[in-house]
Amino acid sequence: MKWSFNDLAQVSTEALTQGADLTADITQNLLTTNNVWMMLSTALVFIMHLGFAGVEAGFGQAKNTVNILFKNTVTPIIGLMTYALCGFFLMYPGFDVPGWFGFDGAGWSMFWFSPADADVTAGYADGGYTYWTDFLFQAMFAATAATIVSGAIAERVKLWAYLLFTVIYVGIVYPIIGSWKWGGGVLDDWGFYDFAGSTLVHSVGGWGALAGVILVGPRIGKYVNGKTVDKPGASVPLAVIGVFLLWLGWFGFNGGSVLSADPALVSFVLVTTCLAACAGGLGGFLAGYFVFKRLDLGMVLNGILAGLVGITAGADVINPGPAIIVGFVAGILVVLSAVFLDKLKLDDVVGAVSVHLTCGIWGTLAVGIFSTNPDHSFITQLTGVVICGVTAFICAFVIFYLLKVTVGIRVSEEHEKTGLDSHEHGIRGYTIVYDE
Repeated sequence: MKWSFNDLAQVSTEALTQGADLTADITQNLLTTNNVWMMLSTALVFIMHLGFAGVEAGFGQAKNTVNILFKNTVTPIIGLMTYALCGFFLMYPGFDVPGWFGFDGAGWSMFWFSPADADVTAGYADGGYTYWTDFLFQAMFAATAATIVSGAIAERVKLWAYLLFTVIYVGIVYPIIGSWKWGGGVLDDWGFYDFAGSTLVHSVGGWGALAGVILVGPRIGKYVNGKTVDKPGASVPLAVIGVFLLWLGWFGFNGGSVLSADPALVSFVLVTTCLAACAGGLGGFLAGYFVFKRLDLGMVLNGILAGLVGITAGADVINPGPAIIVGFVAGILVVLSAVFLDKLKLDDVVGAVSVHLTCGIWGTLAVGIFSTNPDHSFITQLTGVVICGVTAFICAFVIFYLLKVTVGIRVSEEHEKTGLDSHEHGIRGYTIVYDE
């Protein structure tokens, strides 16, 4: 059989077409796989809000349960709405030159007025996910930062003051600080590294919590004659459930921060994350026994969270052995930090400052010590921690102070003593009703 030039040309054209179609199919399948993992991670991060609610309601007093659950229900609502209104576009402003402040006006306009123009193809984010998945994943992170503040100042803060703080802090302060690294700003240009947010999420939330604790003041009867008075939580089982839900959510928090379904990197990140959590729980267990001379379940639980917060900055660049060290040290630090705060009469109901601020700082600095990337410098990490910390604390302090001198931030003594549930919500979280 003889082949003419036209026959050969036709065969070649068909082969090229088939090859292009195959490449397009592979690209689309990769996008689908990556995007499904990112959406699942988003759902896991969302579950963390239930975990925070469980921890705070479990460690808080029974008379304030509804108030605590109300705050934890409204917080993600505010977080998502404010992030959609302005936070997303402040956090990812599309800097032409690495800077300190920017706003993506074109993105804002597209989001609200021409959403059909959003990029949902493999051309967005290197085929890792679509525009809408990007927004929702980042919005969940934003809401998490606000929840950290809620637990620290529980049981005596005015609900409206907390909600106003959340709107401003999550809508403006958090995304601006986040833009300095994740939005391609100055800190990113300097080489600062924070994989999933030990500083940008947890420490920023922790600094807000510290400012709130200082200005709101301790609960009535917490510190008497130089001694710290324990206020029994409503439900230890609920607190345990909350911690395990948070640990579950961290699979999406850190695993999703790979920003694709890369099997090698995702699995590595989840291993280092879980090892650090286990080591943190062990560190909290041993430090709690040494300090309090008892098997303190609360310190084991906070030790787990401390290990998770600690490894979050470097889960992708810290090997399993060092990850255990990072988690174990975090578990010890969370106990020492809690004791130190009580010495200063800074009343933190759930230990949020110790878990998220203290261990967030440690985890970020640990990148400069243990990272497998030689470009990661301890000095650069320390610089980023200081800049983000000073900014977050000053902003949070100013917001809380302005609220304090205007609308007030603390409930009345009567309401605090009898419980916020009856006075602010007209219902109690725990009721026993007997049929007559």
